[in-house]
Amino acid sequence: MTPLRQRMTEDMRLRNLGLSTQRAYLQYVSQFAGHFHRSPEMLGPAEIRAFQLHLSRDRQLSASSVGVTVAALRFLYKVTLQRGWNLDDVIPTGRQPQRLPVILSPQEVAGFLDAVGSLKHRVILTVCYAAGLRISEAVRLRPDAIDSQRMTIRVEQGKGQKDRYVMLSPRLLDLLRSYWRVTRPKDWLFPGDVAGQPITPAAVEDVCRIVRRQCSTAKPVTPHALRHAFAVHLLESGADLRTIRLLLGHRSLNTTAKYLRLATSKVCATASPLDALRAAPTIAAQAACALA
Repeated sequence: MTPLRQRMTEDMRLRNLGLSTQRAYLQYVSQFAGHFHRSPEMLGPAEIRAFQLHLSRDRQLSASSVGVTVAALRFLYKVTLQRGWNLDDVIPTGRQPQRLPVILSPQEVAGFLDAVGSLKHRVILTVCYAAGLRISEAVRLRPDAIDSQRMTIRVEQGKGQKDRYVMLSPRLLDLLRSYWRVTRPKDWLFPGDVAGQPITPAAVEDVCRIVRRQCSTAKPVTPHALRHAFAVHLLESGADLRTIRLLLGHRSLNTTAKYLRLATSKVCATASPLDALRAAPTIAAQAACALA
């Protein structure tokens, strides 16, 4: 490990960045250095600009992928190398496209979950929908996270390294008890193929792709799509936006507020003006007949 890589790793640990964030930052900084075959200490604004153009124009990476690279370079030059640059000028962040997820209906969720053959995989995906967990949180649940007395699930060190509690549905509790009687899990609620390790998110995502093809489902179905469905279905049933924010573990209410654009109870509650236009000719015709 080079001294610069060691120093950047220590800087990230001191700021308690997540392990996945640390790995991503180191990977993109390594790609930046490899592109020019020089240490980042010897590179400056001109090379950073050229590399950003290379990613977006030549490699045609998505705005989100380029955004992670930008975040890594900003951390490197601001924190580790302590360059006194105006980062907005030297390492600008691109505008992110605002895309809305496709939402599964309750019937589509039920049909998909019923089609999952493996009990373990069906329980994991049901947890994602019933409690709104991220797949990274669901696979790392332990048996003692299920509190049947308080009817809660404890999510430990979720995104942002935050703990939270979510509701435990009675139907989910029955399913978990059936699963426990069959498997008797010990360390992890959903153990993986490697001894002592939980199942990986990638393995669950592969199951989603296989089941989706078997069901010929038109809409994309992923563990995160089930989390989106959880939030929208709660909103449509009248749940408070702040409560949904707490259940999802969002840091900002603005992140949760995007579901207002997806809930049919909000979007479709107002009648279209087209309905009034259709009624207008009928009124006019009645008036004309009366004059005649």
